[in-house]
Amino acid sequence: WMQNPVGSAFNPQTMRMEVDDFFAVLFNPVAQAKFVHTVSAGYVTASIFVLGVSAWYLLKGRSLPLAKRSMTIAASFGLASALSVVVLGDESGYLANENQKMKLAAIEAMWKTEPAPAAFTAFGFPDQETRTTHYAVHIPWVMGLIGTRSLTEQIPGIEELVQHADARIRRGVVAYDALQKIREAGSSAAIPDDVTKAFEDNGGDLGYALLLKPYVDDPRQATDEQITEAAWDTVPSVPTLFWTFRIMVGLGFFFILLTGVFFYLSARHRLDRYPWLLRVAVFAIPLPWIAAECGWVVAEVGRQPWIIEGVLPTAAAVSDLGATTVLLTILGFVAIYTVLFIIEMSLMIAAIRKGPDADSQPEAAIAPPSLVPAE
Repeated sequence: WMQNPVGSAFNPQTMRMEVDDFFAVLFNPVAQAKFVHTVSAGYVTASIFVLGVSAWYLLKGRSLPLAKRSMTIAASFGLASALSVVVLGDESGYLANENQKMKLAAIEAMWKTEPAPAAFTAFGFPDQETRTTHYAVHIPWVMGLIGTRSLTEQIPGIEELVQHADARIRRGVVAYDALQKIREAGSSAAIPDDVTKAFEDNGGDLGYALLLKPYVDDPRQATDEQITEAAWDTVPSVPTLFWTFRIMVGLGFFFILLTGVFFYLSARHRLDRYPWLLRVAVFAIPLPWIAAECGWVVAEVGRQPWIIEGVLPTAAAVSDLGATTVLLTILGFVAIYTVLFIIEMSLMIAAIRKGPDADSQPEAAIAPPSLVPAE
């Protein structure tokens, strides 16, 4: 909902956001896509974990029948889940073009609007100061298909979206002025009709007026230069989004390849033929967590400068707590979770080393074919 606040509206009488359509909130298309996308990512994480641990058992020659069965299940389920993650990620890209156009433009480092269908930048070095992407490598049509599902619809670039933000800030100032007059009137009977109409026509952009708060206490007093600066504040960190998105996507396709290879080897009963591939599976265990964290960065950094997209800026939602209190709280959380992480990792590693049949003797470890003794 914070990414796409449907089913709600600002009530000038109560001075708060209120839900006016519960079912719109419940069936928010962004929430549905992100929920299933996140659940599928969790399945991939579990599958790669089981795949890696099973590969370790095969390399050590321990619990071979169980390891092979576990690897077969992990590869099968992991392949289906990894494909699901990519499909639902594509759906998230399409929805972003409908609800969070600036996020999509920043992910692509698309500074200017391109002719349809837009190309996808596979590689490059975005420079936010000069608003260019150095050494960009483009794949034609791909971004247009992801974002619009068509070959004719354009995806707006960052500069065009900043111009839209400028206009919305100016309308937001009109709404802010009307809101102050409503507050001063006290009762609905005393509110002039033109003030009510001004708020009804521009109230949807009230949050944009709050983007001026870091520059001026009263948005109605903002200069054109301050409005322009606030409009450019709607651009999130382009390099951060550009790279975290590509790391996430790259790892997603790697998981498809990895689970697909092991699915094939399982079907051919060759899981223990390639020790180097088993080592790849072991070292891949932490990668789903990295991909998930990159996805979280894309979702949250891409929403900036908003806490609630288009409604409440981050700068207007700062806590009243002092900096020292916030710092101590953060340090406390870091300390607690670090201790929990160490404990959990120690227990997991100990359980893996113990194995499902700790009392049985190890079987022959997997070795490269050239090192297997001849019978």
